[in-house]
Amino acid sequence: MRIAQANRMTPYLFMAPAAIIMAIALMYPLGYMMWGSLRDWDPTQTIGEAEFVGLRNYVTLWNDPNFWESLTVTLKFAFFVVTFEMVIGVGLALLLDRDIRGMSILRTLFILPMMIAPVVVGLMWRYMYHPTIGTFNRFLESIGLERVDWLGNHALMSIIIADIWQWTPFIFILALAALQSLPRSALEAARIDGATGWQQIIHIKLPLMMPVLIVTALLRLIDAFKVLEVILVMTEGGPGLSTEILALRISRTATEFRELGVAAAMSNYLLILLLLLTVAMFAFNRWQEIRAARQKMAVEEEE
Repeated sequence: MRIAQANRMTPYLFMAPAAIIMAIALMYPLGYMMWGSLRDWDPTQTIGEAEFVGLRNYVTLWNDPNFWESLTVTLKFAFFVVTFEMVIGVGLALLLDRDIRGMSILRTLFILPMMIAPVVVGLMWRYMYHPTIGTFNRFLESIGLERVDWLGNHALMSIIIADIWQWTPFIFILALAALQSLPRSALEAARIDGATGWQQIIHIKLPLMMPVLIVTALLRLIDAFKVLEVILVMTEGGPGLSTEILALRISRTATEFRELGVAAAMSNYLLILLLLLTVAMFAFNRWQEIRAARQKMAVEEEE
């Protein structure tokens, strides 16, 4: 009995050092940030010297219209980039999930944008959006149309397009990997039963890919809430607050306004929001698994 218990505990004993180190590395910065959010803290003080103010920083943010404006911009940006990237990325994966000559070269070309540094991406798109010498406005003029103030009247849309260009390949690569790992027996059975290409996609491929797609969307959603460099280079959050997402506002609050406690409180608000979204997406994934299991049981009972 003791030998069996020791055998069961052995893997946990080997994992314990790494788990302890990871817990300390994760929890200490989080605890430091949460403790700092409860203080009137600025860069001239250590966190211990700052005055304890309790939840005042959170209340200040809750009543700050600029904070809510930045949160609204963040939600809009995250929703549109993740939605379009998922649709385009999964669509490309479905389109290219076949034997094509030179497929390895195509994959390399598709992933090039995500290999470029964000600062370079921001500069590149900023120059393409330039009102006079930019590529887009020169093209519009060549076909007889008026120039567009891309980074003025359409600033949010412009940074959304830049983000979609850079990160759609991430969705494409993961979706293609998920497609190629699907059980071929299910696809062959569908073809034998006379299922069309669209029916195979809707009823077999997408449902089987759903766990991977949910995790992929979650990764992109988390990253979309933290985008900083591209927006900072392209618009610096302007005009006004039209492109100032929370990550940029947190950075400005800490560096320009020198309010580290308020910036920490804002980071905690963002953390709570991401945790809620993560729980919701995993709950949806679990619901999908239960639904699929029930449908499978129903089919087996009918047979």
